[in-house]
Amino acid sequence: MSSSSTEKGIIKKGMRKLMDAGNGEAFNSFGMAYATGENGTPQDWVKANELYLKGGELGCADAYYNLANSYDDGNGVQVDKKKARHYWELAAMSGQLDARHNLACLEGQAGNHHRAYKHFMVAARAGDEGSMDAVKRGFMNGFVTKVEYANALRAYEKIRDEMTSESREKAVALFLGENINREKSG
Repeated sequence: MSSSSTEKGIIKKGMRKLMDAGNGEAFNSFGMAYATGENGTPQDWVKANELYLKGGELGCADAYYNLANSYDDGNGVQVDKKKARHYWELAAMSGQLDARHNLACLEGQAGNHHRAYKHFMVAARAGDEGSMDAVKRGFMNGFVTKVEYANALRAYEKIRDEMTSESREKAVALFLGENINREKSG
């Protein structure tokens, strides 16, 4: 057995352990492997969507987001915009920013600008750049008040500063260093 196939077996074994423990992120990751056909996993959208659903039920917002995208695009399921919206809503309620942004876009397309900008502002305050750009456009077009824009911008900048803080960079370096050490010893 080659080292790459041994590595793939270890990855799958570790993923399976996490799934057996009810880890929603693991279900999402394995679903993504089936969706893309990576790591020697056969591409199978139906299986991917089953894993996304289970991951979402176990609390993984990204899994619900991925399932929504499948319904939106028709990957392994019939295109169903209502189901896509439903799963984006579940993902957004759990903090998934891309889902929140997509809901804002849907509301805007439906002419519900007030609701759209509420979604954009929530995502912007959580650090989503595209949503912050939309809030700025909303302010310029009169859909967002000066106070709402200023509050969203302050929150956005604070989150972005925290994301690039020195302590975060040290934590990432430490994490990467630990992984490099594990790879060398493994």
